[in-house]
Amino acid sequence: MDKECVLPRHIGIILDGNGRWAKKRGMPRSYGHYVGSDNLEKMCNIICDMGIRYLTVYAFSTENWKRSQEEVGTLMNLFRRYLKRCLKSAHKNKMRVTIIGDPTALDEDIQETIRILEDETAAYTGMHLQIALNYGARDEILRAVEKVSADVKSGKLSGEKLSEEEFASYLDTSLVPDPDLIIRTSGEQRISNFLLWQIAYSEFYFTETPWPAFDTEELNKALDYYSTRNRRFGDAK
Repeated sequence: MDKECVLPRHIGIILDGNGRWAKKRGMPRSYGHYVGSDNLEKMCNIICDMGIRYLTVYAFSTENWKRSQEEVGTLMNLFRRYLKRCLKSAHKNKMRVTIIGDPTALDEDIQETIRILEDETAAYTGMHLQIALNYGARDEILRAVEKVSADVKSGKLSGEKLSEEEFASYLDTSLVPDPDLIIRTSGEQRISNFLLWQIAYSEFYFTETPWPAFDTEELNKALDYYSTRNRRFGDAK
C-alpha cells in the first residue's frame, strides 16, 4: 500500500471464487469454502489493524439456497463454526459484529449464535463487521418498505414525503455509513444483489484473484486504486 494511500472508511467485499479455487486444485467445493472462511478471519484482523472502521462481507445470498442441498448444508455448518470463532476474535479486537439479511430462514441454533454474537459485541467501539447472511438487496428494500408502511399505518411515521435518510434508517445497514469501496474477487464484474441502495456512490474494484487466495498484497492493490479516485458527490466539479 502506498504511504499516501487514503483509506476508505467502509469496505464491502463480495467473497467469490471459493468453489472454483478448490476445483482447480482437484478438491471438493467444500474445501474452498472452509479455506475461504479461514481467510475471512485472517483478513478481518488485517483490515481491523489498518484502522478501517467498517467492513461488510457477502457470505450467503438469498439466491444461494438454489445450490445443491449438500453444498448448502456444508455452508450452514461452516457458518456455525465461523460465527463461534468470530465471537472470540471480536472480544480480542473489541470489534462489533452484526448480521444483515433475514436470519429467520436459518436453523434455530444459528439464529441463537447470531443473537449471542450481536449482544456480546454491541458495546464494542473497534471495527464494525457486518456479515450478510441470507441477504439480498431487493429483499432488504422490500422488508424496509413493509416496515415503513407499518409505521405509517400505526401513526409512528407521517404519510408525508419520506427523505432518503429516513428510508435508509429502515435498512439492515442503518447502523453504518454507506460503503466507500466495493471489492469483488474471482473476476466477476457484477453486483449480485449486494447493497443496491447503499452503493450509489461507491468505488468498485474487481480482481481475478479468488477469495481463498486474497491476501494483504491484493488488499493493498485495492486500497491503492481507491486512493487514486477523485471522489465527487452531488454537484461537485
